[in-house]
Amino acid sequence: MSSIHPTAIVEDGAQIGENVTIGAYSFIGKDVKIGDNTKIGSHTLIEGITTIGSGNEIFSHAVIGSIPQDLKYHGEKVELIIGDNNKIREFTLINPGTEGGGGVTKIGSGNLLMGYVHVAHDVIIGNGCILANAATLAGHVILGDGVVIGGLTPVHQFVKIGDMAMVAGASALSQDVPPYCLAEGNRAVLRGLNLTGLRRRIKTEDINVLRSAYRKIFQSNKSPKEAAEELKNSSNPYVANMAEFILNSERGIAFKRRNG
Repeated sequence: MSSIHPTAIVEDGAQIGENVTIGAYSFIGKDVKIGDNTKIGSHTLIEGITTIGSGNEIFSHAVIGSIPQDLKYHGEKVELIIGDNNKIREFTLINPGTEGGGGVTKIGSGNLLMGYVHVAHDVIIGNGCILANAATLAGHVILGDGVVIGGLTPVHQFVKIGDMAMVAGASALSQDVPPYCLAEGNRAVLRGLNLTGLRRRIKTEDINVLRSAYRKIFQSNKSPKEAAEELKNSSNPYVANMAEFILNSERGIAFKRRNG
């Protein structure tokens, strides 16, 4: 049985699952769907064509599904889809898609979005990501699985960040970060592999193979794409994934070759 505070407003048409908690003074719009066992804190706004899965926890003063902050948006029907078991902390802002970007913003499952995080229109976030306080994703950004973005870090529109990559806090990212890598600085550039994250997730032998691949791609006399072309058919799936990401990058890799 769901528990809805008497001061909360749930518009006719909203679909509320089983065992959902909605806190005081929250507003749930008519086109919202909320899955089972989801908890919504007080003073939370959820509107638009928004689908939220099961087991999510949304904290006080979050704004989810409000119209895109894009001057090209003129009232088209657009959508926001959020998976299961996410934690969305206080004062987060998540916008739906736009017509020009496919019309959908999509967040996977098991993510943590800390306070004041902004997820803009047409963003795609995978599973198991962590966005620390006040990290901001501009429109059309794509995150793989297991990505970590430090606090106070803006990510430029159309940037892609690969699986298990990390962007350090107080950075400013304007180009792509390949899977398994660590980027830092303003403007952020690659500093090596995200070894701490990798040690938590994959085998030591795979990390060693990735080390060798990283050196070939970023520390040789070849361009990253030339080296990635030679590694794209690697028998190691992590190396092949990194190489394919680099070859498909449109904004370029956040990479600065070191002299000497």
